[in-house]
Amino acid sequence: MGEYIRLGNLEVYKTSLKLSRQSWTIYQRLDWQTKKIIGDQFIRSVDSIGANVAEGYGRYHYLDRIKFYYNSRGSLLEAKHWLWLLKTRNFISRQEFDELIKDLNYFNYQLNKFISSTYQTKKDE
Repeated sequence: MGEYIRLGNLEVYKTSLKLSRQSWTIYQRLDWQTKKIIGDQFIRSVDSIGANVAEGYGRYHYLDRIKFYYNSRGSLLEAKHWLWLLKTRNFISRQEFDELIKDLNYFNYQLNKFISSTYQTKKDE
């Protein structure tokens, strides 16, 4: 069994925190009505990405961990939906959209590798 890695040192978790910071910057600029209609759901879905990674990482059984990682992926897709709405309703620029979508896609790649490695760790035990 490998060495234990602290949550804050996991690359996938660090990326989720970056996503939260980027999204918070967008959220803060929105007016009250837009925050209420789209912004709140957008920021909750983005913050849920990292929260599910954290909760899953704290679980003992590998299948329990993976369930939370899948929840993180669901939150990722929800965040993309809200981001798309922010873009199509002209609340963010094309550049902001492209940058955050790129980072969300990179997180998705990291998360898929993390899920695979969690399965692999179980096979190796």
